[in-house]
Amino acid sequence: MTTFAEVPALPNYDWSEFKRVLIVVAHPDDAEYGLSCAVDMWTRAGVEVGYLLLTHGEAGIRAMDPTEVGSLRAEEQREACAAVGVSDLTLLNHPDGQLTESMELRRDIARHIRQFRPDTVITANFELEAYGTFNQADHRVAGLMTVDAVRDADNPWVHRDLDLPAHKTSRLLVVNPGQPTHRIVVDDQAEQAGIRSLKAHKLYFEALPDHPKPEEFIPAMITQLDGGKAVAFRVFEQI
Repeated sequence: MTTFAEVPALPNYDWSEFKRVLIVVAHPDDAEYGLSCAVDMWTRAGVEVGYLLLTHGEAGIRAMDPTEVGSLRAEEQREACAAVGVSDLTLLNHPDGQLTESMELRRDIARHIRQFRPDTVITANFELEAYGTFNQADHRVAGLMTVDAVRDADNPWVHRDLDLPAHKTSRLLVVNPGQPTHRIVVDDQAEQAGIRSLKAHKLYFEALPDHPKPEEFIPAMITQLDGGKAVAFRVFEQI
């Protein structure tokens, strides 16, 4: 995975207008690779943050039956959210490992946007090549469908069956992109909260014994060339 230390210096992003932030990702743990450090900064400042996970991550542990894994990973995600001050967690039941670009998935995300009414939506890197390899298929689908759903949610003539008022999101951010445009600086407290949030995924990491430890991995993810700590984003203000 590309670390921030490998990214040129970026301008600081002013998030002072954030009031309600919705994070949309494919799986439990997807928001814990640096993003949760920024989330801790926001919740401590009084920003309301909600998580929308499109799957329960039930296909993520090779040695365990998915029927057992889904509920366990959901509980670990609740612990991860609590570590950074988030209590609003919604998990959908789309199949892990089999997300597809569909009107059904777009509708489900748009529905949640209209219900939660965020000023900011954040999703993860959905490029084909990411983190030094090929990005996982669910990540690609989740990001693209989130982009489309943000626009859908603002169009009163799309998904009329939802019977929910249209909602315009002010901005869309993509975390850990290949070509970031901005950084959000985090403090030591946020770094430690981010480490705790990643550590919450105990079951998942037991199945990945070669994965770096969170207390080593998170500092590497957020450390810049100048020695500061920040999370990288690509910011879209016109959506």
